[in-house]
Amino acid sequence: MARVLFHSGYPGVGLFIDDRVFTKVSSVAPDLIWVNQGEFLGPRVIRRLRTLGAPLVNYANDNPFSTENWRRFSHYRAALPYYDLVVVVFSDIVKRAEEAGARRVIRKFISADEVAHRPRVLGAAQKARYASEVAFVGTWMPVQRGPLVVELIRRGVPVSVWGNLWHKAPEWPLIRPCWRGPGVYDDDGYAAIIQSAKICLGLVNKTSGNLHTDRSIQIPALGTVLCAERTSEHMMMYKDREEAVFWDDVSECAALCRELLADEPRRVAMARRGHARAIENNLFNEPILAGILDVALE
Repeated sequence: MARVLFHSGYPGVGLFIDDRVFTKVSSVAPDLIWVNQGEFLGPRVIRRLRTLGAPLVNYANDNPFSTENWRRFSHYRAALPYYDLVVVVFSDIVKRAEEAGARRVIRKFISADEVAHRPRVLGAAQKARYASEVAFVGTWMPVQRGPLVVELIRRGVPVSVWGNLWHKAPEWPLIRPCWRGPGVYDDDGYAAIIQSAKICLGLVNKTSGNLHTDRSIQIPALGTVLCAERTSEHMMMYKDREEAVFWDDVSECAALCRELLADEPRRVAMARRGHARAIENNLFNEPILAGILDVALE
């Protein structure tokens, strides 16, 4: 049922949850109401929540206007006019949210977490379990990710993949020997994978149109070299070839990985500089949330 509802836009979900949500929220007399994503909450319940007199904030960390998310976020888009503040993480959807009726829209970069994405001291067992040369952590997506991983393999790059749905890739027979397991959702396990890799790939989702992802901050924050697609926002966040490495195509990606794997002092120095820059950029949950709350409560 979860898959059916996800792809159909949760029809009729309000009949089951609207009254419960309103009762629970109103019982605490909130100073502010924060809705994360909001794909379940349509205009009926958001209008009712407005009667409580607290600022209503929506924060969406996906792209509610992309083709792949269109049905899933139908309730979200219908409810946009009733929020006091809408926060998005994609620069090109600010205008679309405004056109959909949002009263006020601001854009914030995706953030990492101060605690979850801090470097750990790893034990020998963790290092042995997760050690890799070039790691990618993420769900398989049609068209873009399978062909890229296969081409890296063909070019001699020792890739390790963690993530869900990779068995659906047409290239699965070639990828399977490099697949290390499904997605890891506990903070310590995820951090251990990133820290135990010499290089980590950061792949944007071209369907959603993002120019950076959570990995763009998490990987350097955890102290590993970020090897990502060259986008305007990545170039804004890190100095190319000094604090991270960026590429335009799989040929350049493979060449950069081979260069860095063969030059440990350069790789270690780059990881150190990238970590320092990630801290300097301060794209972490606390300052991002504080900035949003300042706007919502001003």
